[in-house]
Amino acid sequence: MAPSRVDEASRWVWAGGTGRGRDLCGSPPAATLPAMTTPSRTQIEAAAARIAPHIRRTPVIRLRGADLGLAVDPILKLELLQATGSFKPRGAFNRMLSAPLPPAGVVTASGGNHGAAVAYAAERLGAKAEVFCPVTTPAAKTSRIEGHGAVLHRVGQAYDEARQASEAHAATTGGMIVHAYDQPEVLAGQGTVGLELQQDAPEATHVLVAVGGGGLIGGIAAWYAGTATQVIAVEPESCPTLHTALREGRPVPCPVGGLAADSLGARQIGGLAFAVAKDHVAGSVLVTDVAIREAQRRLWAALRLVAEPGGAAALAALSSGAWVPPRGARVAVVVCGANTDPASVTG
Repeated sequence: MAPSRVDEASRWVWAGGTGRGRDLCGSPPAATLPAMTTPSRTQIEAAAARIAPHIRRTPVIRLRGADLGLAVDPILKLELLQATGSFKPRGAFNRMLSAPLPPAGVVTASGGNHGAAVAYAAERLGAKAEVFCPVTTPAAKTSRIEGHGAVLHRVGQAYDEARQASEAHAATTGGMIVHAYDQPEVLAGQGTVGLELQQDAPEATHVLVAVGGGGLIGGIAAWYAGTATQVIAVEPESCPTLHTALREGRPVPCPVGGLAADSLGARQIGGLAFAVAKDHVAGSVLVTDVAIREAQRRLWAALRLVAEPGGAAALAALSSGAWVPPRGARVAVVVCGANTDPASVTG
């Protein structure tokens, strides 16, 4: 089911599901998108086989709605238990195992989670890694990057500045770029989350997925394309990259801020993810920072799981009422990251 881009939900940024919104992003002149290849199911299955020795098949659990204060019984895909604390190693390994690694190793830019994944994958594969992060990246994430032996470069205030610096560096050194979200191999790797979820929870009618640059939702939506299961995008109000792109009909730059900016703070949705989302994402909703923090607290109270803000964002759509499931829905939520100071959740 393709998303509608003519209703009010796609024209405005909703404030906590109240129906009152504000337009956050302007509309710069249309740009021609580069030709890109979105992953097929066959490519996602190949990615799953390729990365299987290096990643964890994360658990799926079924809860009573009352456990999390919800009106429906949720299915949770606990991707925050993945190696390095997020889903990111899936795409990193698939990219790095899809072509010979150059002597200069790999280069990437990241808000933190992807950098840790690339550092971990490079360590496992015996390659050099250089990671460019904004100076605002939390210590909980930079310590993981350096702990896996990568060279850490701190550049700029936002991800996009780090990305530009990383690409210039790779052009000089010959390092392989492992993009945080906008490469076919990365999307195919992240799509293995959807493959596992469908195998372990075939009854799911809807899947809620947090969106930053779009690698995770692009991969999951590519896997579920052509099935009856609907994929729903969830973003913070302060980082509405996909929501805005669907409204405008193309990726456009957006402001970056808020509680989850270190993991969901891409300035613009990736072209690959947008190509998938415009046809295979059934809805897009926005959540407040207050709702995200509350979702973190519910995961801690019910399951003793520490989820980072970006990791709890998808659940926030359900717990805050920003997205209301239809009658009879079996709702799966991808809890996608754990890299935060535990005291911010448990204190």
